[in-house]
Amino acid sequence: MATLLTDCDLVTSDPIDLIEQIVASNDWPFDRSAGELSVAVTGSWCDYHFGFTFRDAERALQMTCAFDLRVPPNRRGEIYTLLGMINEQLWLGHFDLWSEDGVILFRHASLIGRQADSAVCGELIELAISTCERFFPAFQFVLWGGKSPELALAATLLEPQGEA
Repeated sequence: MATLLTDCDLVTSDPIDLIEQIVASNDWPFDRSAGELSVAVTGSWCDYHFGFTFRDAERALQMTCAFDLRVPPNRRGEIYTLLGMINEQLWLGHFDLWSEDGVILFRHASLIGRQADSAVCGELIELAISTCERFFPAFQFVLWGGKSPELALAATLLEPQGEA
């Protein structure tokens, strides 16, 4: 994954402004409307579709990152098992399966406080991309490879050493 460009050291009360600047500096396509920002990011495995929403009353920023991957109804049981196993490994954020259309997504909400800074916003984006990149193959192993959730997770938790 390329290094995220976060060359703006700004502090603001609206984190969506900061995220928009980070997104623009990375030349990612985005759309902004009424307190929400939608962003498309090309990853190693697929395209990720981010949504950012800020709720001023709670001073909370919610980030969702959906995969270009749909889970058919007959495979959802295995994916729910895998989601639970993956979520046990995570300290921040969690994976969900959107029941309406079978989309897998990574979600995280963060209490921003009175002022947000670009470093925190950049770290949230990096967290989502790295987490999705790490676990996307596990979903493919189950959906397209016919592997069990246990085997798929074990394969993604391997830490390769050196370079081939």
